[in-house]
Amino acid sequence: MHARVTGGALHGVDVHLVRVEADISSGLPATRTVGLPEAAAREGNERVRSAIRNSGLAYPCKRIVVNLAPADVRKRGSSLDLAMAVAIVAGAEGLDLSPLGGAVLYAELGLDGAVRPVPGALAAAVAARAAGLDAIVVAEENATEAAAIDALRVLPARSLLEVIAHARGESALAPHERLVAPPGDGPAPRTVAPADLLDVRGQLRARRALEIAAAGGHNLLMVGPPGAGKTMLARCLPGILPPLTRAESIEVTRIHGAVGTGLRGGLITERPFRSPHHTVSIVALSGGGTMARPGEISLAHHGVLFLDELPEFRREAIEALRQPLEEGAVVVARAARTLRYPASFMLVAAMNPCPCGHLGDPRRRCLCTPPSIERYRSRISGPLLDRIDLHVEVPGVPFRDLAAAGESEPTARVALRVAAARAVTSCRQDGAVNARLPRAALRDLAALDAAGRRILESAMSRWALSARAHDRILRVARTIADLEGGGRVGSAHLAEAVQYRCLDRDVEAVATP
Repeated sequence: MHARVTGGALHGVDVHLVRVEADISSGLPATRTVGLPEAAAREGNERVRSAIRNSGLAYPCKRIVVNLAPADVRKRGSSLDLAMAVAIVAGAEGLDLSPLGGAVLYAELGLDGAVRPVPGALAAAVAARAAGLDAIVVAEENATEAAAIDALRVLPARSLLEVIAHARGESALAPHERLVAPPGDGPAPRTVAPADLLDVRGQLRARRALEIAAAGGHNLLMVGPPGAGKTMLARCLPGILPPLTRAESIEVTRIHGAVGTGLRGGLITERPFRSPHHTVSIVALSGGGTMARPGEISLAHHGVLFLDELPEFRREAIEALRQPLEEGAVVVARAARTLRYPASFMLVAAMNPCPCGHLGDPRRRCLCTPPSIERYRSRISGPLLDRIDLHVEVPGVPFRDLAAAGESEPTARVALRVAAARAVTSCRQDGAVNARLPRAALRDLAALDAAGRRILESAMSRWALSARAHDRILRVARTIADLEGGGRVGSAHLAEAVQYRCLDRDVEAVATP
């Protein structure tokens, strides 16, 4: 007998639908799975056999061939267990399977027949909907995540026996009750409050740079002595960014679900804030590895990647940021396959001005020699610095600012200005932030007057700025103008944008408080 159902296998952050075919014929008892299954999928034979028997069902004592089509694509993971078991039971019993209605079966099986959660449930739901299917069977723990996709019935199951009873038409699986979602593409609700700018004392210039970065989606590098507040400022950034839209929430959840961090809670509604340690490897940062999975860069998609103590990171790891910062994606090429991970994020980095951290600090004497400072700075390449829009000095905070009775401006007030600036940008550029403004559009939207051209020409000549830095200065100036209502880019906007290129100047320039 022959039976066919639809399953799914995780491939990067996407799920490829797989036709699972079971053929049961006379011959010596044996089960063979073909169609390029990797280790976890091959081991599924043993899990499926035990799950069927321990569920009180008869496992055919015949020759069984399970084909995973398309046969030229490798299948990894245990998500095909349920589909393989249902295909084998249906082939043995001659089940019609019409009650399943062509649903995607996406779950792992325990040896006792329990249906267990697997990574990538949301991606499987997206694939099912794109293929025109209207149902998916998952573990109960994956149901809320999969239910984020509209017009798709999510059928949670606790055991293989429940799925077989549904296929037989004996008792139907109850659809998961969908949570009320924001209408259309509106913002997903924010549930966790990040750090508040109200707690930041002084640092007016750094706060201004943070606001500009949030309004335009710009990358930011903060340079200052230890304890100046660089990390606190970085942790305030998610709070002034606009909340995720529903479409962005689905993208973020799909990526985190692929690594198993979005199994139970439904959609992720907070902008990611990833802060890997400086010992992180290039694979952990950019993705890939033996069991290919997204890295920290992709887990920061639509959020913030914070690299504290930037020069302490391995050179090859931070150099891997170059392509994602330009293209918004990570391409991991291997002999067997090529994976593309989304990676549209804001890079926020922090560093000391010198190895001891006190260059330019009037309170402490710097003990570093010029060669040691140069070696320290050279750990960050010029091409990477070129891709960071804002370089801002964060000096030590004097006692009078720490002890000041007046309150700082809270995050909520800054967030309103950022939202207003992004609204101006969105109406003009169809949702694209200024940091990703195409070069062709930049000429029109950041056209300079004679005074502005003189300022930019002087900066380019004096500091030997690259063409990339030229464009990034214009994008920052465009954002500054948007914060003031979205008018023409003036010489004042450009002059401020030029000031945020401190590391393109001499070493001594960073020491200026």
